Amino acid sequence: MPDITRRSLLAGTAAGAALVAARPAIANLPQVEPDLTGKSILITGCSSGFGRAGALYYARRGAKVFATMRNLPRPEADELEEIRWNEKLDLVVMELDVLSQESIDYAVQMAQSEVFGALDVLVNNAGIGITGPVEVQDMEATRLAFDTNVFGYHRMARAVLPAMREAGKGQIFNVSSQLGRVIAPSAGHYCATKFAVEAMSEQLAYELVPHGIEVTIIEPGGYPTEIWQNRNRYNNALKARAEEKHLSGYPALVARMGTETGDGRDTDIDDVPRAIAEIIAMPPGTRPLRRPVHPRFIPQTAINAVSRQTQLDWLGESSAGPWIKAVLD
Repeated sequence: MPDITRRSLLAGTAAGAALVAARPAIANLPQVEPDLTGKSILITGCSSGFGRAGALYYARRGAKVFATMRNLPRPEADELEEIRWNEKLDLVVMELDVLSQESIDYAVQMAQSEVFGALDVLVNNAGIGITGPVEVQDMEATRLAFDTNVFGYHRMARAVLPAMREAGKGQIFNVSSQLGRVIAPSAGHYCATKFAVEAMSEQLAYELVPHGIEVTIIEPGGYPTEIWQNRNRYNNALKARAEEKHLSGYPALVARMGTETGDGRDTDIDDVPRAIAEIIAMPPGTRPLRRPVHPRFIPQTAINAVSRQTQLDWLGESSAGPWIKAVLD
């Protein structure tokens, strides 16, 4: 096995790494915004929410950003283009549908051709929420949730990794959720998809250690994004086609489907791109596997700590131990 303990290469940054490790797990943002000049970043799901906010945040800090979304042309793309033009940002709006391998391959190849090689960063952000009791979720809803939230991330990672491996560097950020570690009744398959993202991302992080590529799972809490309105559209469509024999067992939960607005959340959507930008700017080998992001509620931290210790205790001295320790130590 090659020398794959990447932190052993960072003796000169040991003190800095210790300080990073001592920080709280929430989005504890730096006083000086990171300089992302020279970084190339591709983001999925940039029509709204964390994707749109991130595209502008990274571009305003010097990165070359590929802001992708499906179904172009659309007003959201025109708005980003106008901001790009007015602020002279290095931002390219591109069409990309995470459900289509052909769309993914074309967009990634175009982005790589613009930077003459591997992308520095992939931010897997595109996702959907379809909520309600598990029994009410038909196969149409179930397939769409997993195809978008899990298989979409998988397709994207496979598209960018060959070039990243050849370059011997790169970062992948997979946007998960608090609900990728804690389970909320009536969340449909949202928890299941985000649990899958957590597992897939951690496995990928271990396997990519020899290639110098790092994976970070971002775990946001509740934020006032458009996911609430989109969720209502999916939920109302699901209710309309659901059979009474499934709906009748959960009258209170079914009544809520399609009615949630996300009102009352005063959190700043930019918390997520700030956390990602901070991690991008960290020295290689010091970046965390997971980053909970919310100014008040981060219930998953205890679970993350137990999971980390369990992995180290179970596999830390195995043949995979160097990979496990390189990611978790």
